[in-house]
Amino acid sequence: MKQKSMSINAFLNGIRSILNLLFPLITFPYVSRVLQVQGIGIYNFSQSINSYFLLIAELGVTSYAVREGAKYRDNPEEMSKFGSEVFTINVIATLASYALLLLSLLVFSNLKSYITCILIFSLQMFFVTMGTEWLYTIYEQYTFITIRSIVFNAISIILLFLFVRNSNDYLSYAAITVFATAGSNLINYFTAKKICRIHLTKHINWKRHMGPILIIFASNVANLIYVNSDVTLLGLMKNNYTVGIYSVSAKVYTMVKSLISSVLIVTVPRLSMLFGKRKLDSYELVLSKVTNTLVLITLPAMVGLFMMSRNVVLILSGARYMQSQSSLQILSCAYLFSILAWIITYCVLLPAKKEKYMLISMSISAILNIVLNLILIPFWSENAAALSTVIAEFSLLVVNFYYAGDIVGRIFISKTVAKNLMDAIIGSLGIWEVCFIIRNIFPHLIISTLLSVALSVIIYGVILLVLDNDIAHSYIDRYLNKN
Repeated sequence: MKQKSMSINAFLNGIRSILNLLFPLITFPYVSRVLQVQGIGIYNFSQSINSYFLLIAELGVTSYAVREGAKYRDNPEEMSKFGSEVFTINVIATLASYALLLLSLLVFSNLKSYITCILIFSLQMFFVTMGTEWLYTIYEQYTFITIRSIVFNAISIILLFLFVRNSNDYLSYAAITVFATAGSNLINYFTAKKICRIHLTKHINWKRHMGPILIIFASNVANLIYVNSDVTLLGLMKNNYTVGIYSVSAKVYTMVKSLISSVLIVTVPRLSMLFGKRKLDSYELVLSKVTNTLVLITLPAMVGLFMMSRNVVLILSGARYMQSQSSLQILSCAYLFSILAWIITYCVLLPAKKEKYMLISMSISAILNIVLNLILIPFWSENAAALSTVIAEFSLLVVNFYYAGDIVGRIFISKTVAKNLMDAIIGSLGIWEVCFIIRNIFPHLIISTLLSVALSVIIYGVILLVLDNDIAHSYIDRYLNKN
């Protein structure tokens, strides 16, 4: 099969991520005002509970299928056999997850007031399993995925403004959120046969699949715990109001992180294939390019969000959520740790079949995050949750690097990364100055925000060019050559 351009894939996935971000950016200001803090708190708490069962249903199949399936994409017969086995395992896990969810709703009385919302969110398990998104990732079908996302995000926005009209409509908001996923995955299900024939099968090589799948699943559980434990514990230890306040900063943090990581996601199938075929020189070249590009993107995003946190909260949610500003500033400090840790996890440990080290590092981070939350939330509420996330992300990076140093050490500790890191720091200082000056000269919220973003991009780009940054010059040269 002809390999698709990784730059084009990154561009398409970036467009998809931007569109997925535009949905909450367009809708969240409206929803947060209509549903108010209590409604947002119920919505997010229900979603956080459902996410644990969604993880059980997924079982680690996606990451495993992308890594292993990349080796078979040029062999339709082997791909069909492999895909059918993995799909069947996914279906069994989904049925088990539904059973556990229903049991939990019966046993835990404090979930009774959230039952309807949780059950609506639970529909995602069925549709995600049937959607076999991992198949489209293996074959790098990002054009299809992007177009599909545009259609269903647009429909969801229309439905939102039609059916979410007052503070009691959080169930409608949950249903529309599920629809965006369900619609996309239904399209996946009906078009997957054009890529590869996948069906339920009795013939499963359990010994081959279950070992790595369960290790990846355990790693994902640990990852979800340290990602979601802050919202869950805030809901249990505080109240819906505190969850609603923290949800604003967590939502913004996640959106920006998803956009940055869109550059990373498209490289996973390619890196898995290169490592699997022992093309290590090509593997290191791609990994180095990804790392250096993300360093240049992440630092300015981190500084820009820190400086613009007040404006972001006011624009997205309004003055009643102003308390979210401090937790958003704290969370913004986690980006560099998070992205570098993610590179090691999904671009190094996963392709290298070092799942057990993923499990160890994520478990350490999860335990640390929970302990810090339990200790600090009674005193600092949502700011404690944000701080624990930053520390957990840093610990994940440190432990990951310890286990992957033999592979990634030559890249992370290199003159190229050091040069790009220094360029990014100097450029980010320019962003800091721009945002500070604009904030003091232009008090108008929208004008201040637009000028800060536009001038920050220009100043950062100019600084990189003045510093003779290779990556910045390569993008400029590519643009000029196309024109």
